[in-house]
Amino acid sequence: MACPPMPGRPMPGPGPVLRSPLGLAHAVTALLAVVIVADVLSLGAAAYMRSVMADVLSTGPTGIDMDAVDRADTAIAGSSGLYLLGLIGTATLFIIWFHRVRHNAEVFAPDVQRRTPGWAIGGWFIPFANLWIPRGIAQDVLRASQPDPYAGELRHQRLLNSWWSLWIVSNIFDRLAARQYDAAEDPQAVHDAAGWLMTGSVLDIVAAVLALLFVRRLTADQNAKAMAGNPFPPEPQYPAAGGPVPGA
Repeated sequence: MACPPMPGRPMPGPGPVLRSPLGLAHAVTALLAVVIVADVLSLGAAAYMRSVMADVLSTGPTGIDMDAVDRADTAIAGSSGLYLLGLIGTATLFIIWFHRVRHNAEVFAPDVQRRTPGWAIGGWFIPFANLWIPRGIAQDVLRASQPDPYAGELRHQRLLNSWWSLWIVSNIFDRLAARQYDAAEDPQAVHDAAGWLMTGSVLDIVAAVLALLFVRRLTADQNAKAMAGNPFPPEPQYPAAGGPVPGA
């Protein structure tokens, strides 16, 4: 009696498909430019407040120009509001772009990715862990996006480290500066707090410029690699149903 043929193995489902990050990268770049403009305005507003408080300290309480104080305070509040709006929009689109490039890394070199694509979104919302999880994902994506994912040297490593370090420092400094300004009650304290705000704005500007460069370079790397050929991993070869099993 002949043996019934062995059922064939199910064919693997379709793998991940490359999706262009160019449009998202352009949008993130534009919003980062808005954040930089808001930071420049914040820097100018804080410098104006510092100048007004310096005049108050030099002339005494009788020489206070309340109109100038009100203008300086309004300028700080307005530039801070613009910065917050730009930051929310930029963060939202940046995370979407970040997930897109992580998705593409699953096509380029899935074996060098230490976390699943979902972490490219969720990793940003875990307190304290968001200080290192997204950076690790970015490092893996950079490796997958370079021409040779298994090379010893990682392209743009220095840019990633500089951006990430300055991003953490600027966030911490911004919170301290905001607390200093909110707690200031006399001209000298306001003068000093305005200096903190100015320093924070400068740190933000540099961090935003580095983030913009990182987005552009990683996007360019992925685009160049995609244009060079669709590097899907080879599909497993299964024997035909009922055929000989290699090595048997």
